[in-house]
Amino acid sequence: MIAYLLLLVAVLSRVIPHAGWMNFTAVGGALLYFGARRPWREMVAPLVALMATDYFLTVYTYHYAFQWQVYLPTWMWYLAAMGLGQILLNKKTTFVRVGAGSLLGPTSFFLISNYAVWVVGGMYPRTVGGLGLCYVAGLPFYRNDLISTSVMMGLMFGVPALVRRMKPVEPQTALAGK
Repeated sequence: MIAYLLLLVAVLSRVIPHAGWMNFTAVGGALLYFGARRPWREMVAPLVALMATDYFLTVYTYHYAFQWQVYLPTWMWYLAAMGLGQILLNKKTTFVRVGAGSLLGPTSFFLISNYAVWVVGGMYPRTVGGLGLCYVAGLPFYRNDLISTSVMMGLMFGVPALVRRMKPVEPQTALAGK
């Protein structure tokens, strides 16, 4: 249930206007958490929800024509992020694993999405320098994605761990016969 609520937060964090926040959304953390806590057969729900959000934002918010081919790298990343959560955080959740997910999720999205913008878009020259410019232009978005994913991962994995640690230890019952 929590994974689905977090998915709703992720969608709302993209749809509710947040000008100036440049990619400060709950998407990365939600996908990693969903992958860690839900079985593979349920991965269609977040994929469809985020695909619909991409369509809505493109057509109704940004007023561009929707070209599904442009979104293929993003949609593949959505699946990969849930896969990363499944592989990295499903069986054993530790501080190091959550930290690794918080770093690998946004970093992989940064590398894939900026490369796709460079290849498909006409904003940057198709040279090594143009690719470099594309990555440099994406750094503020990457920074905010790292921060937002880390915050979400810390809340979703860290708070339950803290609650478990703060739970009082049950007194041991006296051994019979002593």
